[in-house]
Amino acid sequence: MKTYIVGNWKLNFTVGEASIYLHKLLKATPNYRDIDVIVAPPTIALQPLSLQIDRHKMKLAAQNGFYRDYGAFTGETSFSQLRGIADYAIIGHSERRYIFREDDKMVAKKVGAAIRNKITPILCIGETESERAFGETADVIRDQLSGGLSEVGDDDMDKVIIAYEPVWAISSVKAAKLATPDEIAEVVKLIRANLKEMYGEKVAENTPVLFGGSVNPSNAGAYLTVPGVNGLLAGGSSLILSEFVDIIETAKRVK
Repeated sequence: MKTYIVGNWKLNFTVGEASIYLHKLLKATPNYRDIDVIVAPPTIALQPLSLQIDRHKMKLAAQNGFYRDYGAFTGETSFSQLRGIADYAIIGHSERRYIFREDDKMVAKKVGAAIRNKITPILCIGETESERAFGETADVIRDQLSGGLSEVGDDDMDKVIIAYEPVWAISSVKAAKLATPDEIAEVVKLIRANLKEMYGEKVAENTPVLFGGSVNPSNAGAYLTVPGVNGLLAGGSSLILSEFVDIIETAKRVK
């Protein structure tokens, strides 16, 4: 199975800054056949960067998209409009869930729309600090997984990536804590157990599962060696060229 290294740029970089950064990143990154490097710039930069990117080296991801293909939805960008520009889409990120109040029903519609438009959804799931403290991690994982995949049939599960993203471990969260490899391994087992129950053993084994939560060059190696983890979703570190390149090179060494 491939290793996936995803950089979520969030609300950072102007179009010009994004172009300059991508140019430097492409120069610093070889073509790794067994590693998919994916960057998710702000929506406004996706189209110009799609003309600049070397798709043999890396791919583009949208940070969001709307589930309807067209219509009177002022300010939205549909997955049908992103088709041919983005290869992946981050869906269900905790910031979308908790800041913009996207629920599992909305997430499921977006996952379905991405697949319908030939874009691979990276479905983010994960519990908050209070949910973990009250022993609700397993329930949250089950609910977000089954809810987010409710519109995905067996035949389309080979087009889905899951990202475990505990909210309490994200660097942008106040007093964030680093997740330990054992904590990650425990939840990855839960994810695959739920996938097995929902879709069968083959899907559970073959669905890529990424980890995201304060990923940086010093912990990337440890996280990539967690059983069942097939890649990383980086935030802040993906904005710093040397750190993101280091994470990519670490993935190659581990691979």
